[in-house]
Amino acid sequence: MIHHSSLHDPMAMGATSAVAFGLVALLWLSYLGGVWRTRRQKPWPWWRTLLFTAGCLTLAVAFVPALMHAAHQDVRMHMVVHLLLGMFAPLGLVFAAPMTLLLRNLPAGGGRALVRFLGTRPVRVLTHPVTAAMLDIGGMYLLYMTPLYVMSMATPWLSSLLHLHFVISGTLFTWSIAGPDPAPHRPRWRTRMAVLCVAMAAHATLGKLLYAFGWPRGTGADIEELQQAAMWMYYWGDLSEAVLVAALMLVWLRRRRRLMAPDGSTVHMSAT
Repeated sequence: MIHHSSLHDPMAMGATSAVAFGLVALLWLSYLGGVWRTRRQKPWPWWRTLLFTAGCLTLAVAFVPALMHAAHQDVRMHMVVHLLLGMFAPLGLVFAAPMTLLLRNLPAGGGRALVRFLGTRPVRVLTHPVTAAMLDIGGMYLLYMTPLYVMSMATPWLSSLLHLHFVISGTLFTWSIAGPDPAPHRPRWRTRMAVLCVAMAAHATLGKLLYAFGWPRGTGADIEELQQAAMWMYYWGDLSEAVLVAALMLVWLRRRRRLMAPDGSTVHMSAT
């Protein structure tokens, strides 16, 4: 068990949860507003709305005060929060195609400006699968193999910053690999699959290292707790990554169907 009493102020945690709930609610209501506006002209798939709702609910669960309190005491509960924020919530948020919904609701000029912005070099570099993987998986290595994790347990603002990083980096990685939204200059399918495979291997390796060496160090937790947290990271992370693989395969299959010639032959697919 980890003991950092400075973080266990119920009022402080309640305030943090209230802010998080408010932001999640605002995000969800904004999406619903976009769905309502666009459906007056063109139907929006109900299952995308369901996915976004599931993603927002997953975020909300991670910020329940009782779970946040437990996460600051038990590395296993911390891993639960990490998985919810960084690996499962992004699946619902990204596969709900929020950027497509936004483009439908923007005026023509605003839509063109957004597309131009997404095509700028800094955005292209940031959203490249390699960059996204480094921010996501690389961030995990930095957190669990250095004193950063223990520091976050003793520093409220750093803990909140890490939670935000989990959400942003996980969402960015999911979108860069299998996001359904249009993306100018998105790398071809083979590149994304290669990056995903490397990221999966790196994530699995990290889980094994945490299990074998009892990382993160300095928590005061029993080795059994650390190993159980590592196992949860390893196996539940695999589940999230399996969904990404399935989504990326679906992207490939859909592209293959679009490129299928009328006579049944397949058009050259080197661009995929």
